[in-house]
Amino acid sequence: MYISEKAPAKINLTLDVLHKRPDGYHELEMVMTTVDLADRIDLIHTSHSSITLESSSGLVPQDERNLAYRAAALLKEKLGVKDGVHIYIHKHIPVAAGLAGGSSDAAATLRGLNRLWNLGLSDDQLAEIGAEIGSDVPFCVHAGTAVARGRGEILTPLPPPPPCWVVLAKPGHGVSTADVFGRLQVDQIEKHPSTEAMIEAIQNRDYEEINKHLGNVLEPVTMEMHPEVRKIKEKMLQFGADGVLMSGSGPTVFGLVKKEARAKRLVNGLKGFCGQVFAVRMLGVRYQGVLDQIRTK
Repeated sequence: MYISEKAPAKINLTLDVLHKRPDGYHELEMVMTTVDLADRIDLIHTSHSSITLESSSGLVPQDERNLAYRAAALLKEKLGVKDGVHIYIHKHIPVAAGLAGGSSDAAATLRGLNRLWNLGLSDDQLAEIGAEIGSDVPFCVHAGTAVARGRGEILTPLPPPPPCWVVLAKPGHGVSTADVFGRLQVDQIEKHPSTEAMIEAIQNRDYEEINKHLGNVLEPVTMEMHPEVRKIKEKMLQFGADGVLMSGSGPTVFGLVKKEARAKRLVNGLKGFCGQVFAVRMLGVRYQGVLDQIRTK
């Protein structure tokens, strides 16, 4: 028996860092939403107790360093599961890109194993377990659109943004989230995004106001480390994107447009000097189980 799960990428419409916490982590406030670029996770039941993992991409670890592997191991440990699983990751989301690809893989693994192993856990319980794996995993368990606070584990659901095209552009290198946060000086942040203004824009389904209030305090830090990120943002604006922002700690930059023809124009304009470019749709709806497929062999 095996289950296939879709693991969609996320983008940050806002990302704010409020202060550094006593535990060493940063207090975050972010508005995140999912887009229709996704990995696929195949979970194959095995009678032996081991966890094995493969991926279509050689850029991701295929052992216990992989977040999907860690998700399976943690679930086995906490629930005392004796059965094993073989995990196969069909990778489409760029690696180390600020799109939560690894976290979404882990979240999809938790959701899928919950059914494969008949564990009966709620999404909230899966998200609580996921928080031990990574800050973005709780959001990715539910998917959709939400405000994330704390380290990312305190979620307030939001309605989906109005439909639009999202052009994603990632340069040929990845970025270490730890390096970006290590260079961030919270007391020197010049402009904090307005989380409340973004929430209001989404609730009103106001596309123009969403573009107006895009903001990410990590963007200047990553741009200083990798000037090509700034170049991509400038090119996107030049080619006619309505709003442009770096997602997460980068280096992926996204541009929002309403018309498919303009999305194609952005893609064609960026392909010449950018490693990976995608035109996808805003997804933005919460996970409701419709992404599951269960099969028996």
